[in-house]
Amino acid sequence: MKFKNTLLVVKDMEISKEFYKKVLKEDVILDFGENATLKSGICLQTYASYQNFIGDNHKISLGSNDKELYFEEDNFDDFLKRLKSIDNIIYVHMEKEHRWGQRVVRFYDPDMHIIEVGENMDSVVKRFADDGMSEEEIAKRMDVPLKYVKDMLNQINFN
Repeated sequence: MKFKNTLLVVKDMEISKEFYKKVLKEDVILDFGENATLKSGICLQTYASYQNFIGDNHKISLGSNDKELYFEEDNFDDFLKRLKSIDNIIYVHMEKEHRWGQRVVRFYDPDMHIIEVGENMDSVVKRFADDGMSEEEIAKRMDVPLKYVKDMLNQINFN
């Protein structure tokens, strides 16, 4: 068995496709009308067709705040600027920094699915190193093994 995709139920397919393209630069790679697949593998399914799949005895509940789609962004500051320029974004919270130093923002898609965009973890390590922190200080700050930090810094310096 192999996991294939995450499917999101959407009320308006065109609005959802436009949102994911505009906000997350997710192009549609397959479009079957009631179902569309984005380049990341996320699938969008219309509310009515999904209700038909599961039957009328089961209620579809959007906006339950118990799951999220998680993305990492290499250029987090640029993403934040672009996100703030887009009208009608409903935020779960604006930019914040987690205890391990990663900056994130959470917001809703048009159907109230939570989307988290976080700073790429390589970028967090690099930011701390650029601020003058030692490898040991970075590992302690991020609550990760020293080897993790060393491997990331080696990878960053190699590229």
